[in-house]
Amino acid sequence: VYLVESGGGSVQAGGSLRLSCVSAGGLGSRNYLGWFRQAPGKEREEVALYDTEGRIKYADSVKGRFIVSKDVAKNTLDLQMSSLKSEDSAMYYCAAGPPMGWRPCDFNYWGQGTQVTVSS
Repeated sequence: VYLVESGGGSVQAGGSLRLSCVSAGGLGSRNYLGWFRQAPGKEREEVALYDTEGRIKYADSVKGRFIVSKDVAKNTLDLQMSSLKSEDSAMYYCAAGPPMGWRPCDFNYWGQGTQVTVSS
């Protein structure tokens, strides 16, 4: 599984961005898929998890503002982010891994990340 993220950029608070994660070899129907983020000086944290049954779990900090969608035909996992806040600024990573959990250590395939900067 080789993952590539895109769609990051700079936006003002209250704005929106759509991140996309594509895997040329497929995302894997038996993998958990996740979006994570890491701000400078902070630990990598979970943003959203897409499990093998198609259920989605969001971190409390993004509930109601972020939406994950998967397109099997395109091998993409997108993250639509709305009502962005300055605290959403971070490097965002797409990840895939066996269905064990949704801590960063549970995922063994990672993209290179895409930077999101939200100015207030």
